[in-house]
Amino acid sequence: MKWVVVEDYDELSNRAAARFLEAIENDPRAVLLLPTGSTPEGMYREIVGACRSRYRCFRDVTTFNLDEYVNVPPEHPSSYCAYMRERLFRHVDIDPARIHIPDGMAAAVRSENPSLSMDEALDLECERYERAIAGAGGIGMALLGLGRNGHIGFNEPGSPFDSRTRVVTLEESTRSANAPFFPEGEVPRRAITAGIATILAARSIVLLAAGDAKAPAIRRLATELPDPSFPASALAHHPDVTVIVDKAAKGRG
Repeated sequence: MKWVVVEDYDELSNRAAARFLEAIENDPRAVLLLPTGSTPEGMYREIVGACRSRYRCFRDVTTFNLDEYVNVPPEHPSSYCAYMRERLFRHVDIDPARIHIPDGMAAAVRSENPSLSMDEALDLECERYERAIAGAGGIGMALLGLGRNGHIGFNEPGSPFDSRTRVVTLEESTRSANAPFFPEGEVPRRAITAGIATILAARSIVLLAAGDAKAPAIRRLATELPDPSFPASALAHHPDVTVIVDKAAKGRG
């Protein structure tokens, strides 16, 4: 892993946005795997600001998102569809047909197969998502956040390193961390997530972590051997990983 330690969150956001935009400049038809949550918000603001002055910045880019909540419709204000729409997609010139986010309602699958149970439909949605990634030529660059318990995407501790896109049950610590995004009610208990093997298939990976609360997880990432009990440790198996952290997240160890 290559480690980049920056002064603060603003610098982290600038560095992450620069890596994102560099990927597009190097390949205008880039295929990107994108995160949500608090950490990448600054990155998306920087990208939107930069692309306001650029022609066709996103026109040929294809995006996939890491995850989406189960039983949360895309129009729900706390869905990751809404998150991405408000923080990035509605501000740039991306082709809507090139935006891919897991469907936590499995609406298209259920429409085509009305006899399926919800769980059966979700399983088919996960298979469909993997096919869509393969059909796009695979992920060029994956951008990740880091959960306090080491999750990447919604791959919670214990996730197999060979896992692909699937439905997962969220740990209570993850649900608590995401509660601010659900001021109107309870955080969902399940989500669809790109699997660890799906993430590791990206040609390059950039992981972002900011703030004191992430320091224990960053310490583990820097010092521990790969172990499914700490999902981010799977990144040690990848040949091209850059970890961008601010000084607060890097801590003293």
